[in-house]
Amino acid sequence: MNAASPHIDPPLAMLAELTYRCPLRCPYCSNPLEMTAASGDMDTGQWLGVIEEAADMGVLQIHFSGGEPTVRQDLEDMVGRAEVLGIYTNLITSGVLIDQARLEGLADRGLQHIQLSFQGTEEAGADRIGGFRGGHRKKLETARLAGEIGLPLTINAVMHRQNMDDLESMIQMAVDFGAKRLEVAHVQYYGWGLRNRAALVPTREQLEHATEIVEAARERLKGILVFDYVVPDYYARYPKSCMGGWGRQFLNVTPSGRVMPCHAAETIPDMTFDSVGERPLLDIWEQSEAFTRFRGTGWMPEPCRSCDRREIDWGGCRCQALALTGNAAATDPVCEKSPEHERIAALAAAEAAAGTDEFEYRRFGQGG
Repeated sequence: MNAASPHIDPPLAMLAELTYRCPLRCPYCSNPLEMTAASGDMDTGQWLGVIEEAADMGVLQIHFSGGEPTVRQDLEDMVGRAEVLGIYTNLITSGVLIDQARLEGLADRGLQHIQLSFQGTEEAGADRIGGFRGGHRKKLETARLAGEIGLPLTINAVMHRQNMDDLESMIQMAVDFGAKRLEVAHVQYYGWGLRNRAALVPTREQLEHATEIVEAARERLKGILVFDYVVPDYYARYPKSCMGGWGRQFLNVTPSGRVMPCHAAETIPDMTFDSVGERPLLDIWEQSEAFTRFRGTGWMPEPCRSCDRREIDWGGCRCQALALTGNAAATDPVCEKSPEHERIAALAAAEAAAGTDEFEYRRFGQGG
């Protein structure tokens, strides 16, 4: 087995974006605004090679995602290879293309966990948000099947201004399905989420009420349901530790084989991303420009460089800094120490108050 540099720990996890194809059209999807056609997706052999390289470098978890990963009929082969190599496997899915035979087959090949997204708890509203008629009913069926099979389930509740009233029923739904974990994740404004921010960003009052609901449920359901709670950055005092810090714990492989520190990194226009098959995965992780540019603290400007949180949040999100300031190396403006902080909070409040409900739905590129 290859040994990583003594100065750089191997990544804990790899996000394997198997394809950008997806029947849903969620207006907050983190996929790129311009997505490559399906003909650019790596084939089975290439993906199996990536999984083997990941195992060799010490990756402990693979999260199979997309788009919708179950579009790929070779998903079972990838799950099976990861199982043989001793890597924990998680399927991040909309659940709308899975039937009982498929889910049982994945479990038989070694799938260890399923992460199922919901757009709401009321059918008409959830289907409107996802842009897919009948999607909510299918998700409910997939959650039920996971429980029958005994496959550990996390429910992803993606919250925003237009579905915040569903939060309490979303928590109860997770309990009813026997989910072990509920991720209450307010939309993060990258990709399509940034494009649709004005239709998604909650009011501060909505956020405060949601936080009260989550904290009360967390106490009430202790030992029954574990909560992950992700607030919308624009209302935070400090930025989150994005991906555990740039190039520190996580790598992302796109459908075409490009390797990135996070799924939104390609929004940074002057950054070059190496591809698997052209350069070893371990070498990309340890030495490539994309992974080393913002790794650690040496790149940080003030006030980040002298901040006592610099090894807690690792400077926050580079993609967000770019989107909001035009400079990927700037202090993440959601931080209260950023000179841009008040402007961003005011922007969120103004967009929430304007109250537009219209979405620009995610769309796949030509040839998809």
